[in-house]
Amino acid sequence: MGYSTGQVAGFAGVTVRALHHWDEIGLLVPGERTHAGHRRYTDTDLDRLQRILFYRELGFPLDEVAVLLDDPDADPRTHLRRQHELLTARIEKLRQMAAAVEHAMEARRMGIDLTPEERFEVFGDKDPEQYAEETEQRWGGTEAYAESQRRAARYTKDDWKRMRAESDDWNTRYAALVADGVRPADAAAMDLAEEHRSHIGHWFYDCPYPMHRCLGEMYVADARFTAYYDALGPGVAAHLNAAIAANADRHSA
Repeated sequence: MGYSTGQVAGFAGVTVRALHHWDEIGLLVPGERTHAGHRRYTDTDLDRLQRILFYRELGFPLDEVAVLLDDPDADPRTHLRRQHELLTARIEKLRQMAAAVEHAMEARRMGIDLTPEERFEVFGDKDPEQYAEETEQRWGGTEAYAESQRRAARYTKDDWKRMRAESDDWNTRYAALVADGVRPADAAAMDLAEEHRSHIGHWFYDCPYPMHRCLGEMYVADARFTAYYDALGPGVAAHLNAAIAANADRHSA
């Protein structure tokens, strides 16, 4: 006589109400009924229930589950292959999520350890970790990245405020220099480029001239960096790139 609704609900981990609903919408119609009209589920019904639960676990809406299960061109092997593919994708997604959580924990341990109020006080509406994940993807394996993380882990709120004040002061002076028409290869521009390099070396990581030159090139190659520097004044990003290159040439001559 098959299995009762209560039995199926018990060993499948679903509610009786859910089984009734699935019967009403045609998703899982019991193969048998008692003389009194009570539902009885066959082994075939349980096989279908197992597939329903699988697709539901993966987040498929019930109407899509019905389409998948009632595909006339699909055989059991097709369902197994589909389930294997979906499970593999789910495992990879979970692996990525786990890695992201690990990175977040590491960033919390090594990164900017400030309360939300302190972050706002220091950085205003700018998020200092906005590009943290991309930064790690680009340079996570480098010694410069590791050194930057080590230093950041030691900084207090006052340290970050001093660093931000120095950066803002330099931005103001460099924007004024560009507005005054000073050429990138002039001594004043190169001196500020050297100060820019020293600021990085003091607060984050050792920045030799070849690395500084690469940073300058990134300021014009990456639209986000260009937008940041050009917000100080028109053409500041390109001017700074040229000044960094001129300063590197000056110190390599």
